[in-house]
Amino acid sequence: MMNEKKVKSENNSTLNIQHSTLNYHVPVLYHETLDALNIKPDGVYVDCTFGGGGHSKGILEQLNAKGKLFAFDQDADAQKNIPADERVIFIPQNFRHLQRFLRLHKVQQVDGVLADLGVSSHQFDEGDRGFSTRFDGPLDMRMDQRQELSAADIIRNYTEQQLHKLFEQYGEVTNSKTLAKHIVQQRKQFPAQNIIQFKSLISPVVKGNPNKYLAQVFQALRIEVNDEMGALKEMLQQLPAVLKQGGRAAIITFHSLEDRLVKNFFRQGSFDEVPDNPFMSETKADVFKIITKKPITANDDELKKNTRSRSAKLRVVEKL
Repeated sequence: MMNEKKVKSENNSTLNIQHSTLNYHVPVLYHETLDALNIKPDGVYVDCTFGGGGHSKGILEQLNAKGKLFAFDQDADAQKNIPADERVIFIPQNFRHLQRFLRLHKVQQVDGVLADLGVSSHQFDEGDRGFSTRFDGPLDMRMDQRQELSAADIIRNYTEQQLHKLFEQYGEVTNSKTLAKHIVQQRKQFPAQNIIQFKSLISPVVKGNPNKYLAQVFQALRIEVNDEMGALKEMLQQLPAVLKQGGRAAIITFHSLEDRLVKNFFRQGSFDEVPDNPFMSETKADVFKIITKKPITANDDELKKNTRSRSAKLRVVEKL
């Protein structure tokens, strides 16, 4: 029988989360997210980033027999965590195809959408996926193994200008121009097919704290490989049509690039940067009511238990 670990909520009720789910990925801001969705027992909900199924399990516990949950995940490993529950419809696709697959299942609008962005603990801990600097393995970083483009392809084929742009924009690497130039100059003589080779290739130009520097470089490559910003934009743009009136969207981000996109779209229905001004309306398009004036972050207890929660920010809106 599978071991279970009990997780207590803030109101002292107890939820059982399977041990295997916690090993795969610890859901961040768990109770805060479920509370924010304002779940209706007979509602229809979407978990855009199923992963270990932690958030999904919490949603299912609040749904009755009439409720439904659509779970998206492009990573084949996530399919191992699908519960034996007739209310769950698993869709092995990127959440950028949200509206398309809901329509295929004869669903026009839903009561809530959840997205826990970034990389799961499982993906970071699997050395052969190439997401972590801690292991040796192929320089891969594909969340969807069906796609062709890998991080190694980017290092091998991108121009100096393309590399400079992605390291600067997606990783905020301080010497992104120098890094890009160095890679292009050295890659023919020192090809980088795996993580050790890549770290060796760029070691002469690493600045500051090596761990932080490598983390920024790997983040930039991962975002580019998986077109994370493009997918997030496409998903956000579908929310006004997908959500019912009174339906909610709860998005958890892990870095400033994601958070900025979510904040701007929730406030004004576009991705343009706008200054914080208390005299301006929350959104130009009047599509959403902002539920979280400031993003919700992890409390001290969660920070102690899960270091990944340090950079997590939860933003929530309600469809008007």
